[in-house]
Amino acid sequence: MITQKYTKSVAVNMVIANMIGTGIFTAIGFQVMDNAIPDAFSILVIWVIGGMLSLCGAFAYSEVASTVNRSGGEYSFLSDLYHPILGFLSGWISLIVGFSAAIAALALAIGDYVLPLFEVSDSYVILIIGLEMSIQKIIALGVILLVTLIHMRGVKVGGIFQNYITFLKLALIVGIITIPFFMNSYEPSQINFSPSNISVDTIFSMSFAGSLVWVMFSYSGWNASSYIIDDLENPKKNLPFSLIVGTIVVTVIYVLLNFVFMYVATFDELNGQPDVGNVVMQKVLGNDIALVFSAFFSIALFSGVSAMMIAGPRVAEQIGKDYSFFKKLGSKNSNGNPVSAILFLAVISSVLVVFSSFKDMIEYIGITLTLFSIMTVAGVFIIRIRGVENKLGVKCWGYPFTPILFIALSIWMLLYFFSSDPMKILWCIITLVPGFAIYYFSKK
Repeated sequence: MITQKYTKSVAVNMVIANMIGTGIFTAIGFQVMDNAIPDAFSILVIWVIGGMLSLCGAFAYSEVASTVNRSGGEYSFLSDLYHPILGFLSGWISLIVGFSAAIAALALAIGDYVLPLFEVSDSYVILIIGLEMSIQKIIALGVILLVTLIHMRGVKVGGIFQNYITFLKLALIVGIITIPFFMNSYEPSQINFSPSNISVDTIFSMSFAGSLVWVMFSYSGWNASSYIIDDLENPKKNLPFSLIVGTIVVTVIYVLLNFVFMYVATFDELNGQPDVGNVVMQKVLGNDIALVFSAFFSIALFSGVSAMMIAGPRVAEQIGKDYSFFKKLGSKNSNGNPVSAILFLAVISSVLVVFSSFKDMIEYIGITLTLFSIMTVAGVFIIRIRGVENKLGVKCWGYPFTPILFIALSIWMLLYFFSSDPMKILWCIITLVPGFAIYYFSKK
């Protein structure tokens, strides 16, 4: 068997591609809705805090991943540091929510970007095997199929595709950031970016915590390369490098993007918009050119689907190695590629495209992944207290302050979310119940 490995550049691009999805173009529209975050300075601060929080998590994950030294992300980390059932539940949530739902959401978003090009309404449906399928969903299924076929070709082909498609995404984002400053065909918003008394009050308000939920959804994916340790060249250097550099790059991009959004468009123009990037580019370039820009960005969103199609199957693969009931998922082909696990993730993602809504996916992604991320970051303290052998020797920078900051802010964010909608606690529990059942069944 020839074992191919992902390079450092693929690992960095995987983190960047995983992080930059639809969230950055959705969040600010909800942040300014109903005057939840009433000033520009507070909005920029919340994106800086989100980046700092993600970076603190990346520092902690570097040590946890270095100690466990096994692909699979939270599944492997929680299984080794806590108990196998916690690892299994996190693997269950990662496969169903963290990766499959996220892939489905991105694929549907690509459909949203593509539809206007053909002047076809999403209400237009086609009957397929007795199901009414919208054009958006058919496009989404096609996206998943294409990316699946690419990554089934092997690590080398998938890595090359990941690099090129991420570079395209970054080039388009640089365009969004820079083009408005070279155009004089529109009137800037004249929004004041200076701090004020309102800014101070806002930063310490509960609505700020609520907005942080949307921000952290946009930042989710900063831990992407921790899922592929076994398939990564020189993980001792490349794992922490990819986590930290990828997170810093995305933080800078996010702050600059939000500055540009508010520089170009007023709060009224941004209010409740599900696609702020399109609103801004239409104002700057006009409808026709903005439509072309949208088409290119739909292609760039493939990078997120691709990155998750690299990371997600590694969770399924590790579960297959640990539980004989799922042993088929742990198999690899002659190139060392987990083909069965890739197909498994593609099928779940496709089912979610057909039967789920985008809004439901976003809510589940934000809550459940944060819960398991908190436990993983807390694993740094378990490692230090127990004196667990650190196999690769990578340490958490800023310990114990950085993991404490991550845990404290994450809990604050979740408390707000649950207090504003207590039913979400019930839905989180319901989501975990099948995981418990499958765990005990697989043990037998």
